[in-house]
Amino acid sequence: MNELTERFEVTPPKKPSDEKLRCDACPVMCYIAEGRTGACDRYGNFGGRITRCDPVTILEHAAEEGDAVVPFEGEAPWDGELVNTKRRFVSAVGAGTTYPDYKPAPFIVSQEVEGVDLVTVVTEGIFSYCGVKVKIDTDRHLGPEAATVRANGEAVGHVTTAEYGSQMLSLGGVHHLTGGSKAEGRVTCQAMLDLCNKKPVELTIDGGASVVVQAGQPPVIDGTREERMRVGCGSATIGMFATQWKGLVDEVVVVDDHITGVVSEHQAGKVIGWEDTGIKIIGRRSTPGRYFKVSEPGLGWGGTTIDDPLDILGPFNEKKGARPGLSLLMVSTTGEQFAYYELDEALQPVKKPFPERLRKSVDLIEQNCEPALCTVLFMGGAGGSLRAGVTENPVNLTRSVQGLKTYVTVGGAPVYVWPGGGITIMVDVMRTPENAFGYVPTPALVAPIEFTLRREDYIRLGGYADEIRSVEDVLEKGGEYFNPREARGAVVSNPWPPLQQLRREPKR
Repeated sequence: MNELTERFEVTPPKKPSDEKLRCDACPVMCYIAEGRTGACDRYGNFGGRITRCDPVTILEHAAEEGDAVVPFEGEAPWDGELVNTKRRFVSAVGAGTTYPDYKPAPFIVSQEVEGVDLVTVVTEGIFSYCGVKVKIDTDRHLGPEAATVRANGEAVGHVTTAEYGSQMLSLGGVHHLTGGSKAEGRVTCQAMLDLCNKKPVELTIDGGASVVVQAGQPPVIDGTREERMRVGCGSATIGMFATQWKGLVDEVVVVDDHITGVVSEHQAGKVIGWEDTGIKIIGRRSTPGRYFKVSEPGLGWGGTTIDDPLDILGPFNEKKGARPGLSLLMVSTTGEQFAYYELDEALQPVKKPFPERLRKSVDLIEQNCEPALCTVLFMGGAGGSLRAGVTENPVNLTRSVQGLKTYVTVGGAPVYVWPGGGITIMVDVMRTPENAFGYVPTPALVAPIEFTLRREDYIRLGGYADEIRSVEDVLEKGGEYFNPREARGAVVSNPWPPLQQLRREPKR
């Protein structure tokens, strides 16, 4: 049983002793003794008050576009002097929550940037309705669509539709968090928390593979580290490299689970004058030079089950151009597997040493393959608790976000806001600060979220005008769950909220 699992089992005592304080930062309502933390490890009783155990993070943005962000460094308290910076962004990392809903957000911060008076509302949202979308760059077959994905034996999600050169997983969601057993909820929360905080997680897929997923790192599939994603399907590979092979080899087959390509039949080959070879592919012909279902999906050549590429070939037809000595290159969509053959007197392909004249073309396929990585996107819906911390009439915030008057970030990272009702966001966890995500043992994830808008728009939507503070005041006094430790760290690549969007005059 790991630490997170143990903490899910914590039940606050019914009759706390006098020295324990009750924390109201989440529905668990822990009683916490002096010097200890609650079940979430995020809040503790220090000095006779409930304290947020992580410092609120202030991101420093460079003075000029493209300059590096300047992080806090060293152990000494920050003296307020900025090096080559002019913008400070109070992120929600370490900020605290609005729970139990009636309170304004922990930080509502105002500052003027390039003549625009902005307000940023900062809170850590408790997301019971949240999930993780995982993009795994590989042609390998991980499992059938809709197959259950498991962590530590518990169902945590499913395989979803594959994308170009990548397999996709959908993990988490309220049904796994709260709709199954306690173990399922705990394990789902643990897996999502680790993925969002860029830690490795081993997942198994029913009827498929085992894969270790870590944001920004190559996947490890059934114990093998994936090095590259495919350059394209077999047909696309033919289209890209047909001219590289012209005159060097008589036929090229690019083996692919989805669309296997044959250069002599393909339109690209026809345009450059490729001669017929009498080749026959065992598969379902789509259009000239493009074949579906040459094999079942698997871990072999081009994401198939094939170990010997000759398995997809039927007999060569002498009447359609086959002849003894005809040369054949077979290659996968990543260039990792390749072989060279020549037809004998019986028109049977015989494997030969790989010729140097073709080495460059195979290397070119590999060079055009991008490194295989795992991408983790946190996805959540901003509900009543979170929105009520911004305005007394939560629907006004929804309409402001949908109307592009309010810019949403997660730990300073830009998000994609889904169209339609509500505020459903998606963010690349690689753009968020380290350990930006937390949890509460309900179970649910805790994610930082910020809303930035013009001050006048904030007042107009019914915001908490009396709670607006300056950045300097935040640095000096902290918040309700003040932690005297200095904030440090920054996200280098994230832009300041787009001033062009927020500068425009509101409609009267």
